Formats: sequence, structure tokens, C-alpha cells
Amino acid sequence: MKAAASARSTLTRRQRRAAFIATGIGILTCAVLLVLYALRDSVVFFHTPSEVIGRQLAAGKRIRLGGLVAKGSLRRGAGTSVTFAITDGSATIPVSYSGTLPDLFREEQGVVTEGTLDTSGRFLADTVLAKHDETYMPPEVAKALKEKGLWQGAGAPRAGASTR
Repeated sequence: MKAAASARSTLTRRQRRAAFIATGIGILTCAVLLVLYALRDSVVFFHTPSEVIGRQLAAGKRIRLGGLVAKGSLRRGAGTSVTFAITDGSATIPVSYSGTLPDLFREEQGVVTEGTLDTSGRFLADTVLAKHDETYMPPEVAKALKEKGLWQGAGAPRAGASTR
């Protein structure tokens, strides 16, 4: 009992406070790292078709897919079902959606969809988000398209750009 008391008394009050603060910072850092590790795949606003194909995401995993609606890909089915393709210029993924499309949805325009991939590589969307005016493109879509050389920054994709 005396040994424990004497060990406690060898640390000054300032040293005990510093040790307590250092321990708290260490625990907080570990907690933040664990949260970031757990959220590593869901922090991304959306994936481009090239990223989805390159990463070989598992079927059934919920993601956001963004890019341009491929020219000539829009097909309306019975009722509110529609199929189209999303492209980033390098890769294209077919999309199936059942529901009302946004008024501004059209080919060769930016779009972000939410849903899952099926085993055949088709994207089954349950939400479709389209641009809100003639000059807006979601920043992440615009950045991905600029990196591919398909976006000039305002209006529409670069004339003559291949969207496959």
C-alpha cells in the first residue's frame, strides 16, 4: 500500500495532468481513425463508371453512380420504367430505373444515380438526380469529366467528345 502511494506521489500534479491529456488525445485519435476506416467507401459522393468497373464492386452493394447520360441510350419502357447508360468517356454502365425522371433529365447531361449493381453489371437505380439549370454540373462529375478531357467547365461537354 505504501509503494502505491509513494509511486503516485513521485508524479507532480502537472505531470499527471499531461499524462491524462495525452491519454485522452490518444483515445480520441484512435476513435477518429476507426470511424474514417469504417466510412472509407461511403465518403465518396459518387463513383464514375470507370471506377466501378476498375474496382469490381460487389453486386448488391449500394453506391452512387455519376457521369453523363450516354447519347442514344435513353429507352422508355412500359409505365415509368426507363433504361439508359451512364458514361465518363472511358467506360459505360447500363442503368435501369422505374419512376419519374427529373424534368431536366436528358441525354449528354450530368446525372447522379443511387442504387445497386446486379450480377450482370447493370445498375439498378432507385433515385436519379439531374442538374438544376443549363450551366450546372455536379462538381464531382465535372471534375471527373475534366480529367478525361470531356468537360470545358460550363454548358455542355466538349463538342466532338466521344461518350461511347
